[in-house]
Amino acid sequence: MVPVVIGLSLVLLFLSLPIFLVFGIGSSAVATQGLNLPWSTLIQVAFGAVTKQVLLAIPLFVFAGLVMLRSGVARRLVDFAMALVGHWPGGLGVAMVITMGFFAAFCGSILAAITAVGSIMMPQMLRKGYSAPFTVALAAAAGLLEALIPPSNAAIIYSALTGVPVSDTFAAGVFPGLTLLVILVIVVVIRCRHMEREKRATLAHRLSTFREALPGLLTPVIILGGIYSGLLTPSETAAVASIWAIFLGFTIHRELTYKTLWQSLQGTAVTTAVIFSIIAMATFLSVVLTYTQAPQKLTTFFVEYGVTPIMFLFVVGVICLILGTFVEIVPVFYLTVPVFMAVAISLDIPLTHLYIVFTAFAGLGLLTPPVCVGLYTASSVINLSADRAFGNALMFVAVGIVYAVLMIFLPGLATWLPGVLR
Repeated sequence: MVPVVIGLSLVLLFLSLPIFLVFGIGSSAVATQGLNLPWSTLIQVAFGAVTKQVLLAIPLFVFAGLVMLRSGVARRLVDFAMALVGHWPGGLGVAMVITMGFFAAFCGSILAAITAVGSIMMPQMLRKGYSAPFTVALAAAAGLLEALIPPSNAAIIYSALTGVPVSDTFAAGVFPGLTLLVILVIVVVIRCRHMEREKRATLAHRLSTFREALPGLLTPVIILGGIYSGLLTPSETAAVASIWAIFLGFTIHRELTYKTLWQSLQGTAVTTAVIFSIIAMATFLSVVLTYTQAPQKLTTFFVEYGVTPIMFLFVVGVICLILGTFVEIVPVFYLTVPVFMAVAISLDIPLTHLYIVFTAFAGLGLLTPPVCVGLYTASSVINLSADRAFGNALMFVAVGIVYAVLMIFLPGLATWLPGVLR
């Protein structure tokens, strides 16, 4: 049955149907016609999936990020990053990567992070002589930081699928996210070492930009502090972050208006509808997997053939890399996590480590055609055709693969912090 689902889904995918319909039509057809399950079973499972309390954090974090985008927080973070590293080789590119890391620490949306930071940094980079294809590819590659640095929608969804506490999944992404940030900074410095450098900022200017950026920089402290102090659940923390974002916009920065607040609510509604429609339809596949016992059979296969944890993680990585070229990271999770989680447990692979491997490989879909949603988003910021950036994107794909393989061999980056904070 599973091959039938996969085959039918691939046909629908190549017909360019929205991904939630690919999940819904393919899986429901097999469930109702092949397994003779009633529609009521599918509806009940889908309803249960989208009403998990932990998922409430997704729209709230997205909303907080969109409000921050319209409150001038991104611009102040850019100014602070430029004051710190603008004089480095490739300083503008380095500043964009660092700002993306800052913004990732309170924004739940990869595309919002690319748009918020890219709309400020990319035009500056073009004016200073950076090539447009390189600028677009760098912005898309830096977008992967949002999937790793908490809070992350990917982490929340992974926790909903596996039962791993969100606090553990968030913590697992901290050091891998910072590692990727450092790697991207090194790549930019080497790649742009011959570019003209900016003047070194004075200490007074650095302190001034720090004061301006401080309210935004406090947001991750509020988010992670609320979770790891035990005072707030992830959903409650997301709500506090949203209130803090509104407070920043109206009273401290005074750049948020009722019109832009309404636009943030609209953007949140659209993003949430997309994510939750995928979640609801993807549960149809989980029903098929449950009734066909595919995870159990796959576990038996890997155990009987003596597959080692490293070999298994490489298999997972290749599959996620291939799937990531066709669908975004959320559907990749729903396609793979329910199947591979049981195998990982049988091989004593920490689920936090598995999360980082999943994210590192699947996240490369931001750069790889035909979907490459990160590349298309970054291209739209400066009205560049995405196909012009594909050549430069290949360099970052290669860097991303090296990084993902590194994550396979360094599980401690994902498991140490959750163990300390638990």
